[in-house]
Amino acid sequence: MHLHLEGAVKHAVEVGHGRVIFVALIFVLCFVVIAGRLIELSMDRDKAGIRHISMIGDTGLKLERAAIYDRNGQLLATNLKTQSLFANCREIMDPVEAAKKLVTVLPELDYDQLLERLSSDKVFVWLKRNLHPSEVLAVNNLGIPGLNFQNDEKRTYPQGDLFSHVLGFVGDDGVGLAGIEKEFDCMLQIDSDNRRCAKGQNVTLSVDMRVQDIMYHELMKQYVAHKAKAAAGIVLDVRTGEIISMVSLPDFNGNNPSKIDMDTTFSYATKALYEMGSTFKSFTMAAALDYDKSTMKDKYDASKPIKVSRFTIDDYHGQDRVLTLPEVYMYSSNIGTAKIIEEVGADLQQKFLSKLGLLNEIDLEIPETAIPQYPENWGRISTITVSYGHGISVTPLHVAAAIAALVNGGIYHSPTLIKGKKSEGKRVIKEITSENMRKLMRLVVSNKEGTGKKADVEGYFVGGKTGTADKPDGKRYDGRAVVSSFVAAFPMTDPRYVVMALVDEPKGNKESWGFRTAGWTAAPVVKGVIEQIGPILGVAPVDEDDEAVKKRFEIKF
Repeated sequence: MHLHLEGAVKHAVEVGHGRVIFVALIFVLCFVVIAGRLIELSMDRDKAGIRHISMIGDTGLKLERAAIYDRNGQLLATNLKTQSLFANCREIMDPVEAAKKLVTVLPELDYDQLLERLSSDKVFVWLKRNLHPSEVLAVNNLGIPGLNFQNDEKRTYPQGDLFSHVLGFVGDDGVGLAGIEKEFDCMLQIDSDNRRCAKGQNVTLSVDMRVQDIMYHELMKQYVAHKAKAAAGIVLDVRTGEIISMVSLPDFNGNNPSKIDMDTTFSYATKALYEMGSTFKSFTMAAALDYDKSTMKDKYDASKPIKVSRFTIDDYHGQDRVLTLPEVYMYSSNIGTAKIIEEVGADLQQKFLSKLGLLNEIDLEIPETAIPQYPENWGRISTITVSYGHGISVTPLHVAAAIAALVNGGIYHSPTLIKGKKSEGKRVIKEITSENMRKLMRLVVSNKEGTGKKADVEGYFVGGKTGTADKPDGKRYDGRAVVSSFVAAFPMTDPRYVVMALVDEPKGNKESWGFRTAGWTAAPVVKGVIEQIGPILGVAPVDEDDEAVKKRFEIKF
């Protein structure tokens, strides 16, 4: 059945249909205009962002980011909600007046650049990121139309520069650029649009803020007092490989990434390669003992220098006599060490150093690591010079990790910055070798003629080894610059921690009687650190007068 409309009724219906169509067209037109305007605004915003990138190095919106904690739950890095200032330049009535007023409350802004930005026709131009609340109030009080704020986030390091080389820093866009921040960038990001990244997982590190603060201040004292080029300090748990403290000087403050001097971001603990000098004699002794090439009772004639090709091997503090193996180590005799390593041989020496991780890059949770450098042609002269720490370059962390294996019973654990990430470990030396190395290292500190006596701490039974090495200038050693280091462990009755300090190019001073050797520059750092961290870490003091302890560590020359 069909309904037919005639006359006035038909006319009314047709008019109604026309009006509906007209209204619908108006709505469509409005939608198109609004959509076009949104696209225009989006393009303007993108253009403004591009312009900002070229002028102040920003990349746009920030990412939210999870927190980083030390092993005890102390906050090391977090994001704070902030506000950032931008301008809609089309609403700025007088760019000159606006620029003049803004620099009075934000004096760090450059007036000429600011005026150029405000004079554009952009609807979105960044003026300053992450304003302090007082700055927000001051800008608002100016009452300038066209100035607006956007919610933002700022990466903040509550401890300032204390963990700078461990944590690294993030750029203005919130992306990690160094250290833990870079290595765990995806895990830390809270970005639902980035499918390759995790959704904001907090990271708990192995470091202890209390220990870090002590190492920092003890190392800084020597760094300043001896006007050194650089310095590094490490505390390592010998049972797990966890890094409890790691300091590199000079340092930086990640709270102001745009003001960081990039030279200070270099980590001297994990990235710098050094010829370590006599600390390497620990590895030579351990190799000789472990491969049964020497015993603790063997003797070596150190009365005369050794001639090898055009090189002469001599002692810094020569005893000019026959020395037992313990004496070779205690007096740090190059001559005696050279004779010991010749009994071991080049092949076993390389095999041993490789087992201790000294020929390979350490797989650490920060990108700032280095590959050791050593001779391509490992002949007789290389075998001898490497035995006392010349001709091979490693990082301080390499030495700390290897020494940990020598004293903990013979198990090598890969160093880690993550709490609870204990490696399975691998046996690298026999238990008896480790026991003998503890005796030798204790001798260096406890004997009045030992080179490490300035690191002794009553009750903590410290053992260690000094190392003072001339720095090469090209292919020569001219003695004008040295690297001084001391690596120790405590307590030697049952080692818990390795403590290492390195001072790069120290200068002698009045307090050191002009000396710049490790016993005067690096050993005091280790002593100061152990004195303070022993009680904090719950290490029970040792009764050094106990007859059982004395007998256990007795060495007969």
